[in-house]
Amino acid sequence: MLDTILQEIMSPQLQMAIYLFVGFIAALYVLSVVYVFIDAKRRGVGAFWAWGIVGLIPFVGLIAYLVLRPNSYLADREEQELDMALRERQLSAYGTCPQCGSPIEKDFVVCPVCNTQVRNVCPSCHRPLDAHWKVCPYCRTHIQ
Repeated sequence: MLDTILQEIMSPQLQMAIYLFVGFIAALYVLSVVYVFIDAKRRGVGAFWAWGIVGLIPFVGLIAYLVLRPNSYLADREEQELDMALRERQLSAYGTCPQCGSPIEKDFVVCPVCNTQVRNVCPSCHRPLDAHWKVCPYCRTHIQ
């Protein structure tokens, strides 16, 4: 009796719709695994743990990966690190105080934080000089 009811309900059109729906779900699963693999490589994540999450728990795993993944791409993080290194290098061009380590600009004579003298002053033009200079480059005064 149950078989006859199922045969009446399961028309060829309904069977085709069910097969298409199952195929669609399977395609979504495969695409989610491919997406996780590509996205994990771009973000510098070990793709195997990401595949494991998506593979073991298909659609909930995708949501978990989206929550747990790094929020920036590896290339962006490398660019930020290079930018920070460049800025640090530009700041170090001015120098740091030998006493307290705070940044010193190139025309500072004393450290504004600890009042340590960091450069000499030309007796003639009163411009800051480096300690190893023998002549003032601004007014040609010989430094002793």
